Amino acid sequence: MKVAVVGATGMVGSVMLQVLAARNFPISELILVASERSIGKKINYKGKDITVVGLQTAVDMKATIAIFSAGGDTSLEWAPKFAAMGTTVIDNSSAWRMDPTKKLVVPEINANELTKDDKIIANPNCSTIQLVLTLAPLHKKYGIKRLIVSTYQSISGTGVKAVQQLENEMAGIKGEMAYHYPIHQNAIPHCDVFEANGYTKEEMKLVREPQKILNDRSIAITATAVRIPVVGGHSESVNIEFLNEFDEGELRKLLRESPGIVLKDNIDTNTYPMPIYAHGKDEVFVGRIRRDESQENTVNMWIVADNLRKGAATNAVQIAEYLVANDLV
Repeated sequence: MKVAVVGATGMVGSVMLQVLAARNFPISELILVASERSIGKKINYKGKDITVVGLQTAVDMKATIAIFSAGGDTSLEWAPKFAAMGTTVIDNSSAWRMDPTKKLVVPEINANELTKDDKIIANPNCSTIQLVLTLAPLHKKYGIKRLIVSTYQSISGTGVKAVQQLENEMAGIKGEMAYHYPIHQNAIPHCDVFEANGYTKEEMKLVREPQKILNDRSIAITATAVRIPVVGGHSESVNIEFLNEFDEGELRKLLRESPGIVLKDNIDTNTYPMPIYAHGKDEVFVGRIRRDESQENTVNMWIVADNLRKGAATNAVQIAEYLVANDLV
């Protein structure tokens, strides 16, 4: 089981290695891959120093599985080269997500759609993963008509440069800016680039990706994505209109019994999801569940998850685990 991690020196790549180690993923040889400037660097994995190699070297090494977290352009160029060598690629960028020939996978929902022929598999957007994991059991039971989602997203979703910007601002140091504006003591309603319709790319991912994963283009979705000065963990305020009436107790039971979800919902004890609780964890936390009193068949809830773990690294590793367990690589 040769496993390549492409983008091993990046923020998600380092979490990927932590998750692989923590979950004891079966690896006979670990290939750490990064850009030219990082070739030759050593990274410790389970007590052993491994030398970082370049992309072409990694392709020639014919890995069984390659987990990519190196940006869309790298994925578009190199994922097909890995796949041509028989490697199964799990890609964490947006490059392949909406490609109709590629599967967009959250293992608890649709891993059973995977086959040996799927050589490039797309890992969804971090905000999408925590959202659809919550929606899937509810959609199956009640049918979702419309969804309004507002996100409060961690700066780690932008990367190391954004974390450095916040640290500099908190220390009163002038430095490189990841955003157009200060992020310390601020909220920026601008995640990714703006599209022609006035929505950001991040907002449109939240519209398109859930429809594909849940295999239902009829779900009406609108989104607003906001960046806040939190280092780890995305939060989402979600309003869900169902096609059918729901029972609040039954809805809570459905979520409580769904794999990967932790219900944190007791207003008597001020118990609700927050990024500080989700940090470093693989579960998706759901709370503040209450009926929307302004409209029939509608519920409000608050969803929080660590965007670098279940939102990226953990989901990718779970896909790899499924492939291995079902002899698909």
